[in-house]
Amino acid sequence: MPEIISYLTKIRFGAGAILDLREELESLGIRKPLVVTDAGLIAVGLLDEVIRKAGLPENVAVFSETPENPTEEAAEAALEQYRAAEADGIIALGGGSSIDLAKGLCLLTTHEAPLEQYAAIYGGVAKVGMDLAPLVAVPTTAGTGSEVGRATLITLRNGRKLGFLSPHLIPKVAICDPELTVKLPSGLTAATGLDAISHCIETFLSPKKNPVAEAIALDGLTRAWAWLPRAYENGANLEARNEMMMAALQGALAFQKGLGAIHSMSHALGGMKGHRLHHGTLNAVLLPTVLRFNAPECVEKYGRIRNAIGVSEDADLAETFAGFNRMLGLPATLAAMGVDDAVIPDAAQWSYEDHSTATNPRAALPEDFAAMLRETM
Repeated sequence: MPEIISYLTKIRFGAGAILDLREELESLGIRKPLVVTDAGLIAVGLLDEVIRKAGLPENVAVFSETPENPTEEAAEAALEQYRAAEADGIIALGGGSSIDLAKGLCLLTTHEAPLEQYAAIYGGVAKVGMDLAPLVAVPTTAGTGSEVGRATLITLRNGRKLGFLSPHLIPKVAICDPELTVKLPSGLTAATGLDAISHCIETFLSPKKNPVAEAIALDGLTRAWAWLPRAYENGANLEARNEMMMAALQGALAFQKGLGAIHSMSHALGGMKGHRLHHGTLNAVLLPTVLRFNAPECVEKYGRIRNAIGVSEDADLAETFAGFNRMLGLPATLAAMGVDDAVIPDAAQWSYEDHSTATNPRAALPEDFAAMLRETM
């Protein structure tokens, strides 16, 4: 029987939770939802499965043009379809891209364009009001945590991938059904799983004081370290899928402490024109480098991380996670992802300006980011 959890938002968690989607829509007064998803989920039949299980109308309005990294243009296109359908709410079905795009759409339903004015680094947090279209998030990956997060990442027309933060952007309800993740390919299972791990590590290391969030982050890390290899090896292992969905959820519940340099750089690289760089894979590749950079400021917390994942007290965490990445078939360098070192100057500056930089445990200047990017090449 699915559990009901209330922490930041309402969460229906467990196998079969998707059966409760229609009830949640009704409780929010949503009668004509727009489903924001991607073509890949339609191709594998997941949208049809959700429509059938949740008892949604077969002709429910669907926006399926979500790009790998959600863009301002896609949010505006979704807004056109939302208005044309006379929709009164949104269902985000998919991974972080679909959920983030749905949040961008939420913002545009009641706030004047352009999106850039609401970006956190431009003082936009206070400009986001509470009068947003109601959003229900249904994740189909275990990594992003966007289903309970207060942030969305949108790539603007100028190529900047910026964060938009507000408690009003947290979905009204998250439907977390691990059965919806069993079709996720092993490569994406690994990449999204490392996304969850990077969330747990960075929120735990953030210098902000929040013991509750730290406890959640450490438990999520322990869970992901133990269960990600099993989900990777056997996607039909529902217990592993359940544990990974919880680990991803926990990483995002701990977001309140902020993130760090891994995300500063993955945000900067992820929005660059001419590249299609998966966010979770970027986080995996950048993780060892950032662990080395932060080590002088995190001696005590690194000890707690070693204890949480069950490695020796003198283990090199950077090398430990580099080995974990190799075991899961993830690339070791940015170059292996197709990144050229010509991007370093812009990426370093954008990383320094990113909202996640403020909560990295060790202060990082543009030259520090440039050095980390070169090291990861």
